[in-house]
Amino acid sequence: MSDLVQYSRKGAIGVVTVNNPPVNALGHGVRQGLIDAVAQGEADAGVTALVLIGGGRTFIAGADIREFGKPMRAPGLQEVLERLEASPKPVVAAIHGTALGGGLEVALTCHWRVAVASAQVGLPEVKLGILPGAGGTQRLPRLVGPKLALDMITTGNPIGAKKALEAGVVDEIISGDLLEGALAFAAKVVAEKRPLRLISRMDEKVRGVDPAVFADYRKSMERRARGYFAPWRCVETVEAACALPFKEGLARERELFTQCMESEQRKAMIHVFFAEREVAKIPDVPASIEGKTIGRAAVIGAGTMGGGIAMNLANAGIPVQILEVSQEALSRGLGVIEKNYATSVARGSLAQAAMDKAMGLISGTQRFEDIGQSDIVIEAVFEEMGVKKEVFGKLDQIMKPGAILASNTSTLDIDEIASATKRPEAVIGLHFFSPANVMRLLELVRGAKTSKETIASGMRLAKTMRKIGVLAGNCDGFIGNRMLHGYLREANFLLEEGALPQQVDKVITDFGFPMGPFAMGDLAGLDVGWRIRKGKAASRPKDERYSPLGDRICEMGRFGQKTGAGFYHYEAGSRTPTPDPVIEKLILATSAELGIARRQIADEEILTRCLYPLVNIGAAILEEGIAIRASDIDIVYLNGYGFPPYRGGPMFWAEQIGLAKVVATMRGYEAQHGPSWTPAPRLVRLAEAGKGWADAG
Repeated sequence: MSDLVQYSRKGAIGVVTVNNPPVNALGHGVRQGLIDAVAQGEADAGVTALVLIGGGRTFIAGADIREFGKPMRAPGLQEVLERLEASPKPVVAAIHGTALGGGLEVALTCHWRVAVASAQVGLPEVKLGILPGAGGTQRLPRLVGPKLALDMITTGNPIGAKKALEAGVVDEIISGDLLEGALAFAAKVVAEKRPLRLISRMDEKVRGVDPAVFADYRKSMERRARGYFAPWRCVETVEAACALPFKEGLARERELFTQCMESEQRKAMIHVFFAEREVAKIPDVPASIEGKTIGRAAVIGAGTMGGGIAMNLANAGIPVQILEVSQEALSRGLGVIEKNYATSVARGSLAQAAMDKAMGLISGTQRFEDIGQSDIVIEAVFEEMGVKKEVFGKLDQIMKPGAILASNTSTLDIDEIASATKRPEAVIGLHFFSPANVMRLLELVRGAKTSKETIASGMRLAKTMRKIGVLAGNCDGFIGNRMLHGYLREANFLLEEGALPQQVDKVITDFGFPMGPFAMGDLAGLDVGWRIRKGKAASRPKDERYSPLGDRICEMGRFGQKTGAGFYHYEAGSRTPTPDPVIEKLILATSAELGIARRQIADEEILTRCLYPLVNIGAAILEEGIAIRASDIDIVYLNGYGFPPYRGGPMFWAEQIGLAKVVATMRGYEAQHGPSWTPAPRLVRLAEAGKGWADAG
């Protein structure tokens, strides 16, 4: 028997324990061990039933993802499941922690399932670009009906033990010791001589299902599953469970599973899975440096960003004071926060008690002295260096020793901000993304003197707030906004050369972004970028091509959705962008003034002109050490800028295209448009060597 699975006896009950830390993944050793343990239990004449339980912190959290894309070593998971289901002795799954993916598929082939109240069950394979491939899509609908099965399988979201009990996924919730409760349940099954329950033979909930159920469900998921491959195949598999005998449904599931496994999206989403786990590893900040626990926080500024940051902290259970210079601004900011929470309560996504708890953790003040004992202060004032340095000078005087001084700057030099203090080791950039209480990304920016403990504390805070923290070096725009500059630059040049905003935006949304650059600008507020551009105007090289379109639109008082007009027009109360003849006239006039002959621009050129700068600037960022890994850049763009997850991020996407092809296309643009298209040295080296980002530059 495998060392990863142990067999023991508790009276007349055989206990099969999986011990494959940290999550008891279903690797080859576990699969073989399960078959051996079940066989041992069946051969044990003194055993009347079996309990299957996970050792450590969880039941079985799924397949061993390291085996994906490799030939499956026998026994496969399907063989394990058939062996469990065929056991002549009752098998009870005892669930704590999580039973996810293959783990839930294992539990579904046991004859009964019990769980602790904190357990969760689910089939999250769709989040990896695949679908459950060992009968999960065939057994779950038979147990809970097609509607709940569709919800669980197409979203990949787990459900808690209470809902699992109501739906019939588990048969009993154990309030005391899980193993003792499972043993008692198994003994009761034997004593009552209950017939074995085989989900594969159930058909009451899948018989005679109206096909309209699936047509309606496909319509309901059009928006959330746009561009994805796996969710639509998930619907097909559940439909097969309702239309075909079990074995034929299994065959259909396997066919669709294979399609998903062979898709480019599966490769991309597996890349994202590993990238999210790798991003927290900082080579020169060892795990032994845990960082500080934040027990009390302060935020400077009660505007949109300051309010969102305060909500993040409160949601994480951290008391937070918001400082504003005027009572009017402070009251307005606190009112917006309360309104945001109330909206979530009205939608049913937040309990009133949770809102009350969060609001109880948020307070306001107009006095710097009141925040001095906070463990961290996060500045969220105007994106102007003079203003930020003035704030940090005051913070340096009043914050307690050891406090972290953080700036929410999106572009400015962290070292210059830190120069306003006598403790640059405590200064760090914490760049939140709007809306700060929703967006998952937190870009951490280290200055030249930022201490390792400060960095570790920032990463720890990101995790506490359930955000993905990505560490960046200090440069103009850091990782995300530095790359965004090239993307927006080319989008504007394309307008001057012949495109219109709606054409560019359509190409980008067809690629998978939730919105294109011009709709995005209108949503974020065009005045923000305008302020930054004006601040840099004096240092801009005179011979560098520059598009005046964004500036001219702002000069017209059009700042986007908040003013009802930007690159698009917005009807009162509407967020729907409508092409505006006024902007088309402005674009045509600007082209004429600049002496640019307008032409038809193909969608493929729009795509490469907008996205290849992301790749090129990303390569430069890697060369300079601003980003630790190419996959870190992908995480930034996936979680902060709307890059479609099923394409893996800009760096992964370029690697899949072929870096040599990217360089060749860029050389063509370089000949047409000049040095802004010169490929970065690292990109050229890797392309010429036929290597990828993970290879030495």
